[in-house]
Amino acid sequence: MNTAISSLAATAFALALAACSQPPQQTAAPRPVEVMTVGAPASYERQVFSGEVRARHEADLGFRVAGKLLKRHVDVGSAVKKGQVLAELDPADLRLSAEASRAQVAAAQTEFNFAKAELERYRSLLQQKFISQAAFDARQNAYNATAARLEQARSQHAVTRNQAGYATLVADAEGVITAAAAEPGQVLAAGQPVLRLARLGEKEVLIAVPENRLPEFRAAQGIAVATWSQPGKVYRGVLRELAPAADPATRTYAAKISIVDADAEVLWGMTANVLLQSAHAGGVARLPLGAVAQREQQSVVWVADAHSGTVNPRPVRVGQYGEDGVSILEGLRAGELVVTAGVHKLLPGQQVRLPQAAAPAAKVAAARVTL
Repeated sequence: MNTAISSLAATAFALALAACSQPPQQTAAPRPVEVMTVGAPASYERQVFSGEVRARHEADLGFRVAGKLLKRHVDVGSAVKKGQVLAELDPADLRLSAEASRAQVAAAQTEFNFAKAELERYRSLLQQKFISQAAFDARQNAYNATAARLEQARSQHAVTRNQAGYATLVADAEGVITAAAAEPGQVLAAGQPVLRLARLGEKEVLIAVPENRLPEFRAAQGIAVATWSQPGKVYRGVLRELAPAADPATRTYAAKISIVDADAEVLWGMTANVLLQSAHAGGVARLPLGAVAQREQQSVVWVADAHSGTVNPRPVRVGQYGEDGVSILEGLRAGELVVTAGVHKLLPGQQVRLPQAAAPAAKVAAARVTL
C-alpha cells in the first residue's frame, strides 16, 4: 500500500515538473531578400538631360513696314530657297507714298532751279555794283536752303521707294518654314513676326541644366545625343553655348549642344536625350536608391555573406544621387552581394534566404556611351 502511494506521488511530481517546463523554441525562418552583385569599378557615370532638337540658325521673319497681309505663298514645312517670295502686303498705300514723295522731289527741283537762276542774276548785278553785298548774301542763303530741301526730298523719296519694295517678304537664306504666325487679311505692325525660317545645316539640342549640375556638366569628358525615335542610335555632341545666368522663371541654365554628325533622321522638334560622361574617381558601384539606408547618422548598405547566409551593415561613402540610383564611391568591392530591398527591417547577423542567382554585375556598373 505504501509502495503504491509512493509511485503515485512520484508520477504526480513528474507531471508537475513537466507542466512547469517551457516548450522548446522554434527557429525563425530566414528572411528572403533581393540582392545584386557589385560589378567591376565604373570609370564613368552616365547623366541624362532631355531637350528639343532645333536648328542652330532660326529666325522670325516679318515685314519692315506696316500693312495688310495680302498673300502668303508658303506654309509650315515648306522648303524655301534664298530670294524666294514668302508673303506680300497690300502695296496700294506704299505706292501712293512713293508717288507723293516723287512729287515732292519735283517741286523741290523747281524751287532749286529758280533759286539757282536768281543767284546768277544777282551775281551779275553785284559785279555791276547795282546791288549791295548784303542783298547778294540773302539770295545766296535762299539758294542754299532750296538745295538742302531738294536733297531732303530726294532722300525721302528713296526711303518711300524702298518701303514700297518692303511689301514683299523674301527668304534671306535657304531653309524650312517651321511656324506661321499670320494669315491673309490680318493687319500687321512693322516687324511683327509672320513666318519662322530654320536654316539648313547644323542642328542642336536645347536643354536646361540645374545649378547643382553645372560642375559635372563643365567637367564632362564626352557628350552624346540620342533621340527618342531611335534610342539605340547615338550621335556625337559638342557644348556650343552655356548661359552665363540662370533663367529667372525656371532657375536653370540654358545649354546648346551641337550635333556634330546629325543625319536626315534627326528632325527639328524631336525630343532628344543628352548624355554626359563624367569621371568619378574611386567610384565602385551604382545601386538602387532602396539599397542605401541611414544607421547611426551614417550611410550604410547591407552586405550578404553567401556562405553563412547572414547580412551585416557596411558603412559607405555615397556620391551623386539620380533617378536611376546612387553612386557608391567607397566601402564596397567587386563581387560582393548587396541587399537592394527591405534594408530597414534587417538586423546585424540576421539569417536571410538568398535567391538562386545574384543580379548580374551589368546592372550595377555605370553605363557607357561610345562616342
